[in-house]
Amino acid sequence: MSGLTGIEQQLDNLLTQYNEILKKENDKQEATAALEKISEKLDTCTEQCSTRKQELAKASELLKKGKKTLKTLLGDRLLREYRAEKEKLLREMALIARIAELEGHRTKLEDGKPCPLCGAEEHPYAEGNVPVPDEQEQKIADLSELIRKAEAQDSVIEKLEAAEKEAQNSLSESEKLEGAAASEKQTAEKDLNNQTDDLKKKQSDYAKLKKTVSTRLLPLGVKQIPEIDISSLLESLQERLAKWQSHNKDKANIEKQISELESELKQLDAVIDIQTTAMNEKQKALESAKQEYADANTERLELYGDKKPDAEEQQLNKAIDDAESAEKKTRDLHSVAQQELNSTKTNVTSLKVRIEQRNAELKALESSFSTSLQSVGFTIENQFMEARLSAEERDDLTKRAKDLDNRKLELKSKRKDRKDRVSTELAKKVTERSLKDLEPQFEALEESLKQLREAIGGLKHKLTDNTIAKERVKEKQFEIDAQQQECSRWDKLHGLIGSADGKKYRNFAQGLTFELMVSHANQQLEKMTDRYLLVRDEEEPLKLNVVDNYQAGEIRSTKNLSGGESFIVSLTLALGLSNMASRKVRVDSLFLDEGFGTLDEESLETALETLSSMHQEGKLIGIISHVPALKDRISTQISIDPISGGKSVITGPGCRRV
Repeated sequence: MSGLTGIEQQLDNLLTQYNEILKKENDKQEATAALEKISEKLDTCTEQCSTRKQELAKASELLKKGKKTLKTLLGDRLLREYRAEKEKLLREMALIARIAELEGHRTKLEDGKPCPLCGAEEHPYAEGNVPVPDEQEQKIADLSELIRKAEAQDSVIEKLEAAEKEAQNSLSESEKLEGAAASEKQTAEKDLNNQTDDLKKKQSDYAKLKKTVSTRLLPLGVKQIPEIDISSLLESLQERLAKWQSHNKDKANIEKQISELESELKQLDAVIDIQTTAMNEKQKALESAKQEYADANTERLELYGDKKPDAEEQQLNKAIDDAESAEKKTRDLHSVAQQELNSTKTNVTSLKVRIEQRNAELKALESSFSTSLQSVGFTIENQFMEARLSAEERDDLTKRAKDLDNRKLELKSKRKDRKDRVSTELAKKVTERSLKDLEPQFEALEESLKQLREAIGGLKHKLTDNTIAKERVKEKQFEIDAQQQECSRWDKLHGLIGSADGKKYRNFAQGLTFELMVSHANQQLEKMTDRYLLVRDEEEPLKLNVVDNYQAGEIRSTKNLSGGESFIVSLTLALGLSNMASRKVRVDSLFLDEGFGTLDEESLETALETLSSMHQEGKLIGIISHVPALKDRISTQISIDPISGGKSVITGPGCRRV
């Protein structure tokens, strides 16, 4: 025991150093893992940044190609110039249409002679000088196609610009993430280096201390100190001395037991000889039983072979079942065939009766046909058949007769219509003037018609301009609809999320909790009275209203409740709130401060019965009140009685002077 002096303290120090090394190694592993994780994050950010650069380059290239395509379509001109040219051509088309309407007057124009309308002697739109509308229409169609392609390409360019901007934003975000990851990696590397230096220092101190302790333990036969269970080394050394002393005591007992065991061994040898003889006899009996089994098995193979009795029995039973099933099907088929035979016999009888009836009818018809032939001059049927026209000729004659009838009716109708129109015009007596007298009026009307046609041409031009303007308005309306759709989406999102300060969402979440509390409060309110029911306000979710069942379900505000009603509502809300405790927290105490003085006798009785039932459920109910009626109902009371000098004394269960 003298050799263990001071070793215990050194082993404790060695264990402390070892635990610190383990902690440092754990910290180093965590730092290494964090560094690896940050390195992976940095690699991911770098790869993502490279991908974003490629996407940006691709978007820029597509944008450049789109602009080049638009430039190829438009050339050195702008899109609005093409639109202006298209409008100009449309106006020219309208002018050409107006000119085409003056075809009758244009044929009367002669070069060198003044125009009766404007007085000009040159007539660029005389006969043969009118521009061909087809060329103008082709130009307008080409311009429309060019404008459509340019507008489509312009839309593509806008999308590509948006994609390029989005790619730039993504690249900027990726570069920020990459910079942050690089900074985190530097911090993690620095932390790992510090952990490594601390670990090396601890390991060096541990090695020195271990060497010193090993020198002290070498004379005791301990050549190596365990790395993990150092604290048990000293205990094992202390136990070694006790075991050595115990072993010396056990040695004498073991020698005594050895002599006893040798005696028992001799007795067991004799028993073994007896058991061996019995085993040999049983072995012979086993060989005989095996021989009998082999003979019986050989005899069975000669009788049945490899067949299994159970399988053979199942096979025979199945064959019997199949035969019975086939016999049943055959019987069913025979029954069906017998029924069909009976039905056929019945049909044959019926057909014979019908044949006899038809023979009588046929004889009557033949007699009538012969009489008809003789009446039209035919003696036999063959003469009638030879004289009859073919089916095609008969159909053709029938069709011609029908067409002639229709034509006759049509001519009669037209003749009657013409007569009616002539009679109507004659009856009108529009004028009694001669043709010579009507010519000046005709010229005036023709001039008026000319002016009207010019006005119609101008209106058509305005209609064309209006159509173009409508197309523009339609494009703008399409853009407006797109913006309204986007605004509607944001309005819906605003309606779902609410304002930036989170008030709407906060009210929604609080409203759910408030709804649950009102439900618990109504359960308590039912026990107290059947008159009131608590509901949430529809416009303000966090406001409470009261349904008065005694007033035809009228919804009242809590501001209109009396003092006693307000106390009952407050009490039920407090009880409902206590029922909303979480699973880990249980509210078993409830303290009510005043409020009972506003209750009438019936309401007070109801409130006290409710609190009494809660007390029986295991809850602690505390009431602070000056109402004398409560003293008779509450058995456990703590009273505060005033004494002189502005002081009071507390009396009751659990109250004592300190």
